Amino acid sequence: MRSVLETEAARSPEDAAEVALAGVVHVLGGKQVLDGLELRVAGRERLGIVGRSGTGKSTLLSLLAGLQEPDAGVVSVDGERSPAGRLARCALMPQRDCLLPWRSALDNACLALENQGVPRSEARVRAAPLFARFGLEGAERLRPAQLSGGMRQRVAFLRTLLAGKRVLLLDEPFGALDALTRAELQEWLADALLSEPRTVLLVSHDVEEALWLCDRVVVLAEGRVAAELEVELARSGSRREVVTSPAFVGLRERALAAIG
Repeated sequence: MRSVLETEAARSPEDAAEVALAGVVHVLGGKQVLDGLELRVAGRERLGIVGRSGTGKSTLLSLLAGLQEPDAGVVSVDGERSPAGRLARCALMPQRDCLLPWRSALDNACLALENQGVPRSEARVRAAPLFARFGLEGAERLRPAQLSGGMRQRVAFLRTLLAGKRVLLLDEPFGALDALTRAELQEWLADALLSEPRTVLLVSHDVEEALWLCDRVVVLAEGRVAAELEVELARSGSRREVVTSPAFVGLRERALAAIG
C-alpha cells in the first residue's frame, strides 16, 4: 500500500500548487496589519517570511488557510479563492505542536488521516513506517509528555505531511525550542523538504532559519513586502559552514537591515 507521502511525491511538478495574494488588505483588532499586500509563490517553492512582531506574518498564513477572509483583495491557492477551497489545499503547522496528551505519538500523527475518514487501524498501518524515516523510531507508543521538544515537533510535522496537502504553512515551527535543538531540527527539516517537496511558506522571527530553509525570503513591514531576497547558496557543506559563509552573512545583513 502506498503511503500518503509516496502518493504525493509521485505527482508531477506541474501539479504543484501556486499561492497568490493581490492587493490584500486586512484589519485585525482595529489595526490594519496588511496594506495592499502583493505576493506570489510558485509551485514547490519554499518562501520564508520574516519581519517584526505585528507585521501580519501569521495573519497571512491564516488567510491562505481559509481561517480568515481579507477585507479587500484576492487570496488564492492553486486558483481556489473560497475559504473552504483554500483550506482543502493547505496544511497549517502552528508554533505549538498541539499534540493530544492522551494519544500516543503514532495516534497523534494519525489524526491527519482520521480527519479524512480513514479508520484508525488503517491510519496506523499507513503512518507507522514513516516514524523511522522521520527520526522517531521507537517512539510510536510514547505519549507527548514522554517526548522531547524536538521529537514533539517531528510528530507535529509528520501529522502535517500526512494531511496530504500540497501547500505547507509553517508558523514558527521551532520557535519554542532551545537554540541547539532548533539548529538540529532546521537541518532535519531541510532534508525532509527535499525528500517531500511541497509549496512551503515559513514564518519565522529567525532570519538565519528562513535563509537556511528557503529559496526566497521576503521581509514584511507596514503590511507590505519591504524587501525580497533570492537565496542562491550552495548548501553542500554542513549547516555551520553555510551560515558562516560570506554569501550567507551578506544575505542575513540585508534582511536585518530591511527589518530595521
